[in-house]
Amino acid sequence: MSGEKWFIEHFESEGTAFGLRLNRKLEAKRTKYQHIEIWETETFGYLMTIDGCTMVTSRDNFLYHEMMAHPALFTHERPANVVIIGGGDCGTLREVLRHPEVEKAWQIDIDEMVTKLAHKYFPELCEANDDPRAELLFSDGVEWMHEREAGSIDVIIVDSTDPTGPAEGLFTAEFFADCRRVLRDGGVLVQQSESPLLHGETIIRSMHRNMKEAGFDTTQTLHFPVPVYPSGWWSCTMAGKSAEVNRFREDDAGKRPFHTRYYTADMHQAAMQLPPFLEEAITAGE
Repeated sequence: MSGEKWFIEHFESEGTAFGLRLNRKLEAKRTKYQHIEIWETETFGYLMTIDGCTMVTSRDNFLYHEMMAHPALFTHERPANVVIIGGGDCGTLREVLRHPEVEKAWQIDIDEMVTKLAHKYFPELCEANDDPRAELLFSDGVEWMHEREAGSIDVIIVDSTDPTGPAEGLFTAEFFADCRRVLRDGGVLVQQSESPLLHGETIIRSMHRNMKEAGFDTTQTLHFPVPVYPSGWWSCTMAGKSAEVNRFREDDAGKRPFHTRYYTADMHQAAMQLPPFLEEAITAGE
């Protein structure tokens, strides 16, 4: 919801809220999938919201996009073929294509309007869209994965919205089983997994359970700050097909041939160190 001068996102289930002071609303588009709005804020640049939920801002999006892309790509031995499910703002695609060993990257988002608005208001996130290695598709990511041939992809990044509406099917054991089938041996799956503080005992625990039920050998949650998301603390969870996802190519990460604003080998290592309450939440019932 919004007040006269503020955008305020209420997290009713947790009794909390987050707000940004606004200058003005710039766009409002209702598609057959969702309601997308663009705001100009006083201190965080542009803000994109979907169905009233904060998606991306100019000021802090690098935290999320870097941590969704680089840990997974530096965990894989040689990530040549990468698929991004969701990610319509194109920031994760940009980070993926910073890796010179990537030969092909597909981005599959169900709603083309997200990308159109990102191109208009967040052009810095879309600067790799014309890279010849990139292919942008606007279709159902669950169906695309189900139809993809087995053993054809190295890394799958599920850059989705919350597990409701169009994204609900991206959090199931059935979807993870399709991802595992499509990955080559040594492949890595990573998915955004919400707030460690608010969702450790629910979404994150069930993701680990569903990934293992789908046949993945190892799983690992990483945590990092995103001020505009619920609790200001976010996570992604990785799963490996015949791969250890709790180790990575530290030397290559340290010598990466591109600039990052948050990700480093040390930050990667730190992100894998889980506080006891989160470890307990993930392993409860095992």
